[in-house]
Amino acid sequence: MSVKAEHYDVIRKPIITEKATLASENGAIVFEVAHDSNKPQIKEAVEALFGVKVKAVNTVITKGKTKRFRGIKGTRKDVKKAYVTLEEGNSIDVTTGL
Repeated sequence: MSVKAEHYDVIRKPIITEKATLASENGAIVFEVAHDSNKPQIKEAVEALFGVKVKAVNTVITKGKTKRFRGIKGTRKDVKKAYVTLEEGNSIDVTTGL
């Protein structure tokens, strides 16, 4: 099974936070994805890269916070996250990397 380079363009990195860990207990894994990717592309990329069956994909765009550094205002980047729910019996260990 060949992996297309565009799958790596869709999925940037896994997100490992306290909230993502709670989601993983219910069979969901959280990934940072490209802004222009859609749900079918994310599903196809996860299935091709990890060899698992995807049940559902939910996406959310987190707006970047406004921060100050040495008195200068700046804005962090917007992040698109995908909550990927897996079929029963499938799992991904995100601590090992791609």
